[in-house]
Amino acid sequence: MALEIGQQAPAFTLFSSENKPVSLSDYAQKNVVLLFFPMAFTSVCTAELCEMRDNLHTYADLNADILAISVDSPFTLAKFKAEQNLPFPLLSDFNKEVSEAYGALYENFVMNMKGVSKRAAFVIDQTGTIQYAEVLENAGNVPDFEGVKAALKGLN
Repeated sequence: MALEIGQQAPAFTLFSSENKPVSLSDYAQKNVVLLFFPMAFTSVCTAELCEMRDNLHTYADLNADILAISVDSPFTLAKFKAEQNLPFPLLSDFNKEVSEAYGALYENFVMNMKGVSKRAAFVIDQTGTIQYAEVLENAGNVPDFEGVKAALKGLN
């Protein structure tokens, strides 16, 4: 089931790469760019998250925090975050519940892996309402970063 603009974003609490619980409600006074990505250490995921890192100031200027979610373990995400010097939380959806709630879960992925996050981008405003939603079927594609920024600009 795909989430749409205007719907309330499903609440969640996941463990970060620092083994700390992080909830969407922790960001209630900010806009959030919520990214789902298939797997740490893969080329497209690395490029996508480094693009966000390299443009962090742009998102900060738009009063937005970035959260990135995959089904990798917190330990894998910690190594990935350190290697890529990512300055935003990486959250482990190891149980796949949040990816599923956001309509961003592959039933079958490459090499017959089951239950991997789809690449997806959501903009959630300060009231918890979805203002941008993009779920990609092709993991080789990246989200429309200009569309994400345009949605954020519309909120400020």
